Amino acid sequence: MASFKGIRALIIDDDESSVSVLQYLLASLEIEVDVISDSHWIAEQIETFARPNMVFLDLEMPAINGYQVLNILREMPLFKGIPIVAYTTHISHLNDARSAGFDGFLGKPLDRKSLPGHLEMILKGQGVWVAR
Repeated sequence: MASFKGIRALIIDDDESSVSVLQYLLASLEIEVDVISDSHWIAEQIETFARPNMVFLDLEMPAINGYQVLNILREMPLFKGIPIVAYTTHISHLNDARSAGFDGFLGKPLDRKSLPGHLEMILKGQGVWVAR
């Protein structure tokens, strides 16, 4: 398994339990994690974090949904070339996420055993499309 030391992830999700689980799993792989839990202030919050290597983005949030956030991120020079992965319980959105331009899709709950392999693929720019 590849080393993830020095890798930084950004989680954008309003669900505290989902954030906690993903944050724990990433931290267990030595990935540094930043979290934005209120999509309404996305542009202002993003500027406070270091450039991530990957983004995990929930699709359904109250202020601005994940598809709208994706469009905002794609317009920001900071996110050029950074894989943005849909991270959601709504696995029926897989094709919509692919059509919208996401770089991957991970359905909740995540499979802890396959996560390191998925992360390696994401970091290499390979799409990971997993609905559980």
